[in-house]
Amino acid sequence: MTIRLKRRRAGWRRWLIASVAGCAVLGVAPSLLPGELWPPAPVTAPAPGPAALARGAVAAGAPAALPGLAVLIAEREARVRAHPRDARSWAVLGAAYVEQGRRTADPARYPKAERALRTALRLEESPAVLEGLAALAVARRDFPGAKRWGEAARRLAPERWTTQAVLIDAYTGLGDHKAVGRALERLVKLRPGTAAVRARKAAVYRDRGWREDAVAQITDAVAVARTPAERAAYLEQAGRLAFERGEREEALRYFREALRTDPDQRAAQAGQGRALAALGRTSEALTAYRAALDRQPRPEDALELGELYESLGLGRAARVQYDLLRERVRAAAAGGADEELVLGRFEAAHGDAAAAVRRLRAEWRRQPSTAVADALGWALYRDGRAGEALEYAVRATDGERGGGVRSAAYVYHRGMIEREVGRYGAARRHLQEALRINPWFSPLDAPRAREVSAELGEPSVESPPSG
Repeated sequence: MTIRLKRRRAGWRRWLIASVAGCAVLGVAPSLLPGELWPPAPVTAPAPGPAALARGAVAAGAPAALPGLAVLIAEREARVRAHPRDARSWAVLGAAYVEQGRRTADPARYPKAERALRTALRLEESPAVLEGLAALAVARRDFPGAKRWGEAARRLAPERWTTQAVLIDAYTGLGDHKAVGRALERLVKLRPGTAAVRARKAAVYRDRGWREDAVAQITDAVAVARTPAERAAYLEQAGRLAFERGEREEALRYFREALRTDPDQRAAQAGQGRALAALGRTSEALTAYRAALDRQPRPEDALELGELYESLGLGRAARVQYDLLRERVRAAAAGGADEELVLGRFEAAHGDAAAAVRRLRAEWRRQPSTAVADALGWALYRDGRAGEALEYAVRATDGERGGGVRSAAYVYHRGMIEREVGRYGAARRHLQEALRINPWFSPLDAPRAREVSAELGEPSVESPPSG
């Protein structure tokens, strides 16, 4: 009996040792008592709700879903009513208003955002509040203000990577390309590999004319995006890049996938209109543009749709869109936003060119970006001042002077201005280059580029090219 008992005990010890060894191999804690043959079920944290996802996106400088933003705003509004000295909640509320205004093209959100952020600033001067004010300034196209607030945030927290992202937008709007490069280097060093950082790199590379690198970065951003809203935003950015290269079908695929991923991605709906018009599918293009403007009435989309109508000989329908553009610019001004660039572009092409020059000169003095250089040059040309216009057109298209972006519209403008001043060889080259970049860049200007290029003919073999 004693021998059998000893054998049982020895066998039990061998079983227990084997069990512990097996747990060690599998990486499982050997905490089971005899008789507990299965470990307890793992406790999984509940999935974050819409408000938590929106808050995380806003904090990370990534696009947020509109339903989640609405829930987050309602929660934070209730919180600050109950706790009016909660600086952090005021800051979150202000940042959420900024993102909601940006996503819906509703400038009425910006005064609310400013009140919330300035309340937070009075309670506590934190990097998050200063960065929120910088992001608000970017949304309003107040790039000097964005620089001022962003640099103040960076002084408080030099290692805060989201501040570098906002500063890239500010420096781009100011035409300070060296500062953009420095901010991008710091951003990549602080936070390499995330989707938001890859998307920023894609935008900077696009502005430098590094088209293949931009495509690679935005493709990676789409692949590693963490939410549908974020993925859809990067798909829309990829669609814009494809369209700029003249790849109509690819652009349309990106825009459609963006809308399938997030039906509130209205910039992608306008992009669909752009690509469909380039493909000659005009009825579908008009439908897409109208749907985009119903939900997100951006003035630049109204300008595009108006020009599409004009190209079809539908002058009255075009004027309706141009009236909408003016209305949206007035609404933006009431919300503290600056839409002088798009209004100047419209006036130069379809309205009062002299007024466009005045507007865009003021814009150039305040924030001399590449986009403003192009618009001012075109306005001067349309106002009969081609000699003065050429300086700005060169600045917008010369990589040595910061104009590295491969824009068919910018190159077309330069070619037309050069033709006007008698630089026919340079005009021919630039008009042909515009059509190589994107033969469908504008329903009005692309046909004109082909027409004028044909008028200029081929360069003479008997004399050197002019210009």
